[in-house]
Amino acid sequence: MNTHTRIRLAAVAAAALAVLALAGCAPRSAPKITVKTAAARQDRIVRAIEFSGVIVPNRTLSIYSKVAGQATAVTSDVGSHVKAGQLLVQVDTKELNAQLQVAEAAAAGVSDQAGSVKTSLETARLNLEMAQRSYDRTKTLLDTKVVTQSQLDDAQTKLDLARAAFDTASHQYQTVSGSGVAQAQAQVNLIRVQISNSTITSPIDGVVTNRNINPGEITSVSSPLFTVADVATLKLQGNVSQDDVVRLQVGESVKVVVDALSTRGYEGHIDQVGPIAAATGQYFPVVVSLRNDGRLLAGMTAKASLTWTSAPGIVVPLSAVTDPHDGSASVFTVADGRAHRRDVTLGPRNDAEVQVLSGLAAGEVVATSGVSSLLDGMEVAQ
Repeated sequence: MNTHTRIRLAAVAAAALAVLALAGCAPRSAPKITVKTAAARQDRIVRAIEFSGVIVPNRTLSIYSKVAGQATAVTSDVGSHVKAGQLLVQVDTKELNAQLQVAEAAAAGVSDQAGSVKTSLETARLNLEMAQRSYDRTKTLLDTKVVTQSQLDDAQTKLDLARAAFDTASHQYQTVSGSGVAQAQAQVNLIRVQISNSTITSPIDGVVTNRNINPGEITSVSSPLFTVADVATLKLQGNVSQDDVVRLQVGESVKVVVDALSTRGYEGHIDQVGPIAAATGQYFPVVVSLRNDGRLLAGMTAKASLTWTSAPGIVVPLSAVTDPHDGSASVFTVADGRAHRRDVTLGPRNDAEVQVLSGLAAGEVVATSGVSSLLDGMEVAQ
């Protein structure tokens, strides 16, 4: 054995001794992880749904004038409570009344003319009947040679003239008594409607929130004179997450606490659940209606809350679940001192617990702490 071979064998032996020394220093097994556990149980998930928003009137109407004219009376101001049909503004009608008198006189004239034309029509009808009888009689006598052909021709001419006169009178009567009378009466009705529109009333019960007209000013048909809000019923407008919106139903009761009146709660009812997410994304508009007891004011902020309860199912602490939001949720069951990974399907949850739809049975024990450090088959201590 040469010198180089002896040196190489010595190096190999030294390396082997080092490995053995390290092996003797290493622990015989990895240390156990101590975990907390809980048993899966049959139960329901109770979830509190809350959202905040601003109270707004049930509806707000802008009231316009349909006629332009001078306001002779303005009966309400901002803050006034008004009833449906109550006078708000009276527009001057002197000019309209004068126009109505002219239109009524014109309509009366057309009606008189229609009567005169009707008389002419009756006269023309009588003349036509007489001419027809004269023609028929002359034609009969012609066959017996009592009258001549020229006399028959003369009777025919008179009959034609009588028929033309009747047609003219009939057309004139139809024109005057039909479209003529209708147009004249329509003009009368139009002015009467304008006079009626000069009395501007509130269409709803409510409170005046804005006034843009004073006595003596000219009303505009393009700018609102008043804004009236229905505040007998108010609405709380807010947004809820996509997880909660599917659990809300129209008509469901909710508790509403107004920030300015925090010592008192109100009962509200879900009036609308928006089918399209708000601009913020993943949040949907919800409207709650509530009766106003006189203390609530539009613009106040409030919070609505209700409790939702799921159907019965397998429930575990939320801390037992790994990756609960990426679609591949799992838990670690603990049995015989070891942790076993179990894929599960999750259902509804609250801040502390979650319902397991599949993959776990009631009574099975799951780890609730240190789950991010566990591996399938790892030894654990409880």
